[in-house]
Amino acid sequence: MQTRIEVGILGATGMVGQHFIRFLQGHPWFHLKWLGASDRSAGKKYADAMTWHLAGTTPDAVANLTVEDCKPGNAPRLLFSAMDASVATEIERAFAEAGHVVVSNSRNHRMERDVPLLVPEINPDHLKLVPMQQRLRGWKGQIVTNPNCSTVVLTMGLAPLKPFGITRVIATTMQAISGAGYPGVPSMDIVGNVVPFIGGEEEKMEQETQKILGEFCGDHVEPLPARVSAHCNRVPVVDGHTVTVSVELSLKPSEADLRRAFDTFTGVPQQRQLPSAPLRPVIYMEQANRPQPRKDAERERGMAAFIGRLRPCPALDYKFVALGHNTVRGAAGAAVLNAELMHSEGMLD
Repeated sequence: MQTRIEVGILGATGMVGQHFIRFLQGHPWFHLKWLGASDRSAGKKYADAMTWHLAGTTPDAVANLTVEDCKPGNAPRLLFSAMDASVATEIERAFAEAGHVVVSNSRNHRMERDVPLLVPEINPDHLKLVPMQQRLRGWKGQIVTNPNCSTVVLTMGLAPLKPFGITRVIATTMQAISGAGYPGVPSMDIVGNVVPFIGGEEEKMEQETQKILGEFCGDHVEPLPARVSAHCNRVPVVDGHTVTVSVELSLKPSEADLRRAFDTFTGVPQQRQLPSAPLRPVIYMEQANRPQPRKDAERERGMAAFIGRLRPCPALDYKFVALGHNTVRGAAGAAVLNAELMHSEGMLD
């Protein structure tokens, strides 16, 4: 692209906002020019409005940008939302009504009937919901969402198996503390411990998985007709969500069939060579003790899902392990890839 598209971030001072900033540095299509945050940060230089929690220091490209209030006005048309769920609904809708394209990491609109819940390798056709969204709501703009960070890992592992007829899924997560934001989980609660509860997480995984793997039916998405059961746990890992999965498949494929499905899985982002798309979205690992968060989550810029330990399951049909980077593929990187897909579809013109 000869001219990059100017973009902004809603909720730029928080942890997810900082991950957006880092992921967008040097992006060939998008130029970060605008940062929005709460009233207490508005009017300050970005470097003075927040504490940088990621590796290194605040990027020079944004340190001196003035933080704006999260209200429509002088913001670029394309906005990435890292808003907290407590305020995201009204703010994101106000920007969509005003003509902005809001690509959101917040959970607030994910399960609404006319809002795409997008994983570009899996369900790019769900973007066809956008015209209905604009028509029904009278919006000049639009809202497109990416899934919960643990849902991304599960759906990337299940998507190659969809042709075999997914009927039942049991998934158990081991979720990194970075998924809880900053400061996250108190150290006395998580060090040397497992916390077997993350509020709302199991419901999100179950419902979002059915929507993402569902079929677009003209004016809505018909959920995947499979029963999904999730158990969610917080563990003392910094980055990288691990999910152990058992799956029942109606066509009863062989183990070799599943391996071939994992190894050959690809999607529209790879076909179009979108800037943030990994060359292989799903990577199967042969080693018996992989994938592991510390060794694998950062690979492929954090944008691939890693699969391992495929074997027969005595309760269902097969079981395997999936791993993904929760703050990259499960948050900022996922939203940026969504926007790249939208641009490749002509939706940002």
